[in-house]
Amino acid sequence: QVQLVESGGGLVQAGGSLRLSCAASGRTFSSVGMAWFRQAPGKEREFVAAFKWNGDLTYYADSVKGRFTISRDSAKNTVWLQMNSLKPEETAVYYCAACNWLESSRCAVGYWGQGTQVTVSS
Repeated sequence: QVQLVESGGGLVQAGGSLRLSCAASGRTFSSVGMAWFRQAPGKEREFVAAFKWNGDLTYYADSVKGRFTISRDSAKNTVWLQMNSLKPEETAVYYCAACNWLESSRCAVGYWGQGTQVTVSS
């Protein structure tokens, strides 16, 4: 089992920044990488960013490249998502996920966090 707990969501004005955190515990070594997804009201959940535990490669959705940064502290099993220049259309629940398989933007999710709400006001 892997437990994922997100934090850091909130209300921010358009153009502002937020930093999301994901604390992972349990059998984290069973995953090959970690990812962030988001789900806006009435829309499907979509991939945002990911990395593999083994290596330095990171992957981003085209819509967030250059504005979002995924990072980690492997010793603390913590993953962050730094989000800059936020847009109102990025209002969504953001989810942390442990990937059983990961290639580019494709993550086979083994575990989900409970999500954290991000609201971007115009």
